[in-house]
Amino acid sequence: MNTNDRLLTVEEAAERPGTGVRFIRRLIAERRIRYVRLGKHVRIADSVLAAYIAERTVEPVRGRRAGYGLVV
Repeated sequence: MNTNDRLLTVEEAAERPGTGVRFIRRLIAERRIRYVRLGKHVRIADSVLAAYIAERTVEPVRGRRAGYGLVV
């Protein structure tokens, strides 16, 4: 986490990838994403959310498909 990072609320963090608040809260509860607790408030750094998305980005398969999902 960068010190100049913007800390997002759970609602703002959910808007970034277009998910619901419930999904972000589950990531926090399962400790699958880093977060900051400020008293009773929870914040997620913008760079942490970007890294989470980048780690789960699936690259497309290169090459022509011969059929039935096989890549030549």
